[in-house]
Amino acid sequence: MEVQVEGIVIPISHPEKMIWKEAGFTKADYIRYLLEVSDYLLPYTKDRMLMYWLYPHGMHQPKVEKRSRPEKAPEWLVSTFYKEKERILLHDKATLLWLANWGAIEFHVPFDQYTKPDFPSDLVFDLDHSPEEFGDVLEISLVLKKVLDGLGLTSHVKTSGKTGLHLFVPIEPLFSFAEARRVNQFIAQYIQEKYPGKVTLERVKERRGNKLYFDYLQLWKGRTIAVPYGLRAIENALVSTPVTWEELSSGFHPSDFTPSVVLQRIREKGDLFATTHKIKEENTSRVYEILSFTKKA
Repeated sequence: MEVQVEGIVIPISHPEKMIWKEAGFTKADYIRYLLEVSDYLLPYTKDRMLMYWLYPHGMHQPKVEKRSRPEKAPEWLVSTFYKEKERILLHDKATLLWLANWGAIEFHVPFDQYTKPDFPSDLVFDLDHSPEEFGDVLEISLVLKKVLDGLGLTSHVKTSGKTGLHLFVPIEPLFSFAEARRVNQFIAQYIQEKYPGKVTLERVKERRGNKLYFDYLQLWKGRTIAVPYGLRAIENALVSTPVTWEELSSGFHPSDFTPSVVLQRIREKGDLFATTHKIKEENTSRVYEILSFTKKA
């Protein structure tokens, strides 16, 4: 099997290999999905140093985290040097498919771009719970939206592709990670104090009990998050999917968002994660005001 994109031929080895066995999703299915979704996925990896996961012995075995350019990577694959290592920049379809053929199952990106390191382009909150308690994730995410609305911050949300939701507030890259975390912490502590029986800020999983983990700490230099429209390495081949606030109010489960469903949603709704420059400008102004308030508090 070969795929030609942007004038480059990518040989696909073992296209019949079953990657997501429970979903009956082969390597060829994976390549076809990525090719169809690439125009929507790639804007969120542009100028960000890629982290990707390999599962050399299958998804039920330990994963291998990769950040550096593989030795066998073709010359045309774009990369940049960072801390004396060559890091991949996922800018094009050919690179996306080459990595997928090489074994990359999940794609993750940092919160900052390599062109302006240490200045995140979003405030990000990660709300996570068990699959059985996903209703709490929906509930608290709507509470969070109400709080953000009250602060004058426009937000959008996607499923993690596993058991949580990722909520983003797009901003201009003008704040350090420390400043962004101060805003995140201010909001997270308010919600935890309002819902102490449901929400915890405890990062150690064993100490959380049966509470929803409100993660405001992931937003930091060197840490990453699953890219929108990317598949996750879990049994049913689920996708990290942008959703509307109306859908959250109506209710859903992350297991609803399989590759075929996501592709149909894109055809009908376009990119729900797209952000106008005006939103970034308005959010940035409000973040300055919040930082000023937290300094006085």
